Amino acid sequence: MKEPTVDRLIERIPSKYTLVIVAAKRARQLIGMPDMDFEHGDKPVIKAMEEIASGDVMLKKPE
Repeated sequence: MKEPTVDRLIERIPSKYTLVIVAAKRARQLIGMPDMDFEHGDKPVIKAMEEIASGDVMLKKPE
């Protein structure tokens, strides 16, 4: 399985609902980037989840 598991993602962002929002927002950002190439099977949502699992994308909590 290529995409990260939910268990790995929940370690980074504990709420499933928040995880969905963060992944969707990052996927929209990736779609807007001109240097990203998604024609080879990778989808923006999968790339966003991989970034969350690796710690490249984090949730910034409001103070």
